[in-house]
This record gives sequence, structure tokens and C-alpha cells, in this order.
Amino acid sequence: MSGKSPTIRSFNAQRVQYQTDRSFDDVLSSLRKHVGHTTISEVNQQSAGGATREEFEKRVEALAGDSGFMLFLEVNHGDWLPTFGINRKAIRWIFGNPVIAYTMIRHDITAGLFAPVELLLYENESGAGSTILYDLPSSLIVLNENPPLLEAAKALDQKLADLMAQVT
Repeated sequence: MSGKSPTIRSFNAQRVQYQTDRSFDDVLSSLRKHVGHTTISEVNQQSAGGATREEFEKRVEALAGDSGFMLFLEVNHGDWLPTFGINRKAIRWIFGNPVIAYTMIRHDITAGLFAPVELLLYENESGAGSTILYDLPSSLIVLNENPPLLEAAKALDQKLADLMAQVT
């Protein structure tokens, strides 16, 4: 970096919120049922040794849950929030699928900033029910006219909506 000032660009994103009467624990259990669990390192190892695209896709598919997604990172805010007097369950997930990410990144490398996706699951303040919150991928990924990117990002939007229908 040469010390030049950064370019800053504003954009509008869309936030998606699903409220459900289902308990936090029930929704989390359902998410775990439908989303595979792995690490980025494990996924990267799938391409080690010169795997072909077909071999990589097959190995990734084996790691994914029936939703087509896999969990890469879980941040349990509920572990530390009570220290500050907030006694609610809250978990942030980073999850996705590198094969799905490729459908967007091939059209614009900057799509990698929002793939994988993130969500926040939290217990409602009343203690009854829970809420899932995430930013709509297509509203984050597609900032310029790019029809193939928009089509791929909207397919991801739909996969997320399908998962939410299963868990909420």
C-alpha cells in the first residue's frame, strides 16, 4: 500500500429477519441438522494434491448438510454476554459452500467478501421464541450491473430462504 486514501463507497443492503415461536435451542438444533460442520482448512484440504474440479465438488458435497451448506465458524455470544448483565442466548454463524461461492466469485472476485454468509440466531428478549437475522446476500454482493452475478446471488438468497423455512 502506498499510503493513498482509501475509496469509500456507500451502498444499501437488505436485512432479513425471521421470528419464530420455536425456542432458541430448537432452532439451533434444526440448523445443526440441516447444515454440515467443517472448517475452512478441511475444505481447503479437499483441493490438495491436485484434485480435479469434479473430485473437489464431490468431497465438498459430502461435507455439506442436506441444505447444501456447511458451518465454518460459530461464535457463541451467549457465553460472554452474562458478564455484562445480558442473559440471552445469541450465536453468530459463518456458513456456506465453496462451490456455491464459486458461482458468484467467477463473475466478480469481490463477491468473496460476503461468501460465506453470516447469520445471527438469538433468543427473544421475552425468552419466548427466537429470531434469525442475516443480510440478503444479493443486496451485499451485487453493487454494479452484472446479470450473471445477480442470478447466482439470487440463487443463494433462495437457498437461504429454503433453509429458514426448514428451521423456523
